[in-house]
Amino acid sequence: MELLIPTCISNTLFHFSMPGPQAGHCVLRGDFVTLRHKTKIATKMWILFAVCSALGLGFYDVMKKLSLRGNNVPAVLLLNTLFGTLLMSPVLVTTVSGGQFGPGDALADHFFIGLKAVIVLSSWILGYFAIKHLPLTIQGPINASRPVIVLVGALLVFGERLNLVQWCGILLGFASLYFISRIGAKEGFSFKNSKWLWMSICATALGAVSALYDKYLLQFYEPLQVQAWYSLYQLILMGIIVLCLFRSGHAGGAFTWRWAIVGISLFLTAADLAYFYALSLPGSMISIISMIRRGSVLVSFFYGVIILRERHVKAKLIDLSILLLSLTLLVLGS
Repeated sequence: MELLIPTCISNTLFHFSMPGPQAGHCVLRGDFVTLRHKTKIATKMWILFAVCSALGLGFYDVMKKLSLRGNNVPAVLLLNTLFGTLLMSPVLVTTVSGGQFGPGDALADHFFIGLKAVIVLSSWILGYFAIKHLPLTIQGPINASRPVIVLVGALLVFGERLNLVQWCGILLGFASLYFISRIGAKEGFSFKNSKWLWMSICATALGAVSALYDKYLLQFYEPLQVQAWYSLYQLILMGIIVLCLFRSGHAGGAFTWRWAIVGISLFLTAADLAYFYALSLPGSMISIISMIRRGSVLVSFFYGVIILRERHVKAKLIDLSILLLSLTLLVLGS
């Protein structure tokens, strides 16, 4: 019996040349093993890109804190949207030069991406004010609770079913939010008297809405197109907001240039590109990717502890452990 390896159904099929009616038959066992191997590789790839996105988000939060301390929030945010759009300008130029003025040919395409820009920019405005005034060891865990909201949203919007382990993870996530609010009260940031704490929570909720909306958008648009065009729309919207603030005399204080402002856009763009690519890969799950991305809290948390010398570290570590246990249960349950 002569063993040949031509292309039968795929390049990895085994084809045996033998006399009689069995000639040309394919052995599917080799295909099954190969396809299973490819599936494992694909799964590892979207998880790997999700981890890269998490690291980028962690340093993104650190850059925001460095940029915003004692600085003008609207001006920093405007520059962030400007640099982000410049980084994505090759995609915009390529699309326009090809005769396409937007993410699609219809006005509805502009609306869908524009809505994404409104959601993200609203989350950023609230989040930037929150991170300026809150300690990283408080703001970080609040932001990291986003997967809890995403998973509940996935249940309601996409019909994803939750098991007992996932429900335990959600309950622990809400418990973590409660504990961090109690710790924040010791530092003067309570639900009763701190608008910055509420801003952080609202920014987190809007971020969860954005994550759910991404899963919908990526069914119709390429990840780079979404990233590029919503960055441009954000720049336009933020430019209008800053212009109105300056004209009304509510500019928000003096502005100081810092190179960390450039770092905001660099790390965010890298994190978003990794995130969108992870979502576009076969088998990717929005709930898992969102949870992995919240691992970024480790970077900002330990920066706040080691570099900024923030207080009540032991209590915050306990809260962070509860949050990480919550995320772990959500992953295991999936």
